[in-house]
Amino acid sequence: MEQRRLGWPRLLGLLAVLASRAFAARNLGLWPMPGSVQMTPRLLHVSPDRFFIDHSPASKAGPSCALLQSAFQRYYDYIFGFNKWRHGPAKPHSEMDLQKLLVSVTQDPECDNFPNISSDESCLETFSQLIYQDSYGAFTVNESKIIDSPRFPHRGILIDTSRHFLPVKTILKTLGSFSLSGVYTPNDIRRVIGYARLRGIRIVPEFDSPGHTQSWGKGQKDLLTPCYQGKQSSGTFGPINPILNTTYSFLHDLFKEISTVFPDKFIHLGGDEVQFDCWKSNPDIQNFMKSKGFANFERLESFYMEKLLDMVSTMGKRSIVWQEVFDNKDKLSPGTVVQVWKSDKFPREQSKVTEAGFPMILSAPWYLDVIRYGQDWRGYYEVEPLDFPGSEKQKTLVIGGEACLWGEYVDSTNLTPRLWPRASAVGERLWSHQGVRDLADAYSRLTVHRCRMIRRGISAQPLFTGYCNYEDGMSQ
Repeated sequence: MEQRRLGWPRLLGLLAVLASRAFAARNLGLWPMPGSVQMTPRLLHVSPDRFFIDHSPASKAGPSCALLQSAFQRYYDYIFGFNKWRHGPAKPHSEMDLQKLLVSVTQDPECDNFPNISSDESCLETFSQLIYQDSYGAFTVNESKIIDSPRFPHRGILIDTSRHFLPVKTILKTLGSFSLSGVYTPNDIRRVIGYARLRGIRIVPEFDSPGHTQSWGKGQKDLLTPCYQGKQSSGTFGPINPILNTTYSFLHDLFKEISTVFPDKFIHLGGDEVQFDCWKSNPDIQNFMKSKGFANFERLESFYMEKLLDMVSTMGKRSIVWQEVFDNKDKLSPGTVVQVWKSDKFPREQSKVTEAGFPMILSAPWYLDVIRYGQDWRGYYEVEPLDFPGSEKQKTLVIGGEACLWGEYVDSTNLTPRLWPRASAVGERLWSHQGVRDLADAYSRLTVHRCRMIRRGISAQPLFTGYCNYEDGMSQ
C-alpha cells in the first residue's frame, strides 16, 4: 500500500510532462505529427549569423552530396527567412547557443539518384518547425528528441494540367503526381523532375487512355475511333481505336520515350471512364469483337489495357491503373497498383483489390476539387485508409493514398489556395501514427502550420476565422 502511495507522484509527474510536451507540439504547430516527440524545458538560442547545418563526420554523405546541400540551404531559409517580420533589437540571451545541426546519413546515400518509393524519408522538416521566435524576436528551440518515419510510402498529390494549362512555375510550387496532357517542352519536364529530386519528391506521369484522349487525335492520324450514325461516319471520334496495329506501334514509341524521360519506376496508365457509344456505333469494331468472341465492350477495353500493361512491363516500368481496369477483370501483371477513386462503397473495393493480391492507392475520399461549405478538411482528416474488411496481409498492400485536384474549375489563379491546407489533412493521415486523430488538436496545429505556409510564400487559404500572429507584428 505504501509503495502505491509513493508511485502516485511519479505517475502524476510523468503525466504532467507528457501533457506539457503535447501542449508544446500543439503550440508550435508540428505538422505532420512526428512518431515520437520528447521536448525538454531546456532552451537553446539560435542565432541566424552563427548557426548552420552541416554533415556529421560519421555520415555516409558529405559536402559533395548536392541533394543535402540544397536541403540545408532551403531549411536555413525556412527557419530564418521570416525574420523580416521582427522589428527592433533582440533581447540578449544567457542560454547556450545552438551553433550547428549535424545531419548523419546512416545508409548508402542517394545523392545522385532520383527518389523512389522505398527511399529513406527522414528529413529536416520537423526541426525547422521546432524553432520559434520569442516576444523579443530571438530564435529559440527546446532541446528535443524526435523519432519519425512515414506510415505509408506513397503520399501523393495529383494535379491536372489538361483541363487548364498550368505554367511550370505553378507546378514547381505544387509538386506531386500529375497528368501532363498540356503542351510542355522536354526542357520543362526536365526542370520539373530536377526540382523535385532535390526535394525528395517523385514525379509520376499519367497518360490516361483509351478514354480522355481527344487531344491525342489532333496530332496522330487514325489513333481515335471514328463514330458512326447508322451506316455513315458522323465526323466525330471516340476513344483510342483498339483494333489497329498502328495504334500499338504509336503507343510503343510513346511509352518508350516516356520511360526514358521520367525516371520513376511507375507510370500511371489510367483506364477510367471509357465511353462505349462510339465503339458500339463503329462496324469495324463490331466485326473485330465478333471475331475475338468478346461478349461486351468491357472485354474490348480489357484487351487494350492488357496489351498496354505488357508493353510498359517490357520497358522495366510498373503500372498504376484506375479501379475500372481491375473491375473489368483485366489480366493485370503482378505488382500492378490499383488506384481506388470511386466514392461509392470504396472500403468494399479496397477489400476486393487487396484480396486479389494487388497493391492499392486510396483516393476516393480525397477529391479536393469537390468543394463543401465549412471545414471540409475535417472529413479528409477522419478517413482511416485501413478501415476496410480484410486480413492483416491485405492491409499491408495499401501503399498509401493520393489527394486529387482535378482541373475543370482550377488553373494557376486558384490551384494553391484550393489545395492548401486542405491537402495537409491528407498528408498527416498518411504520415502520422494511426492514433493521431484528435480533431481539436489537429485544428490547433494546422492553423499554426497554415500561417507557416503563408510565411514560406504558399498562398494557403484560412481554415476558419482568425489571423496569423505576424499580421500584427508578432511571429509564430
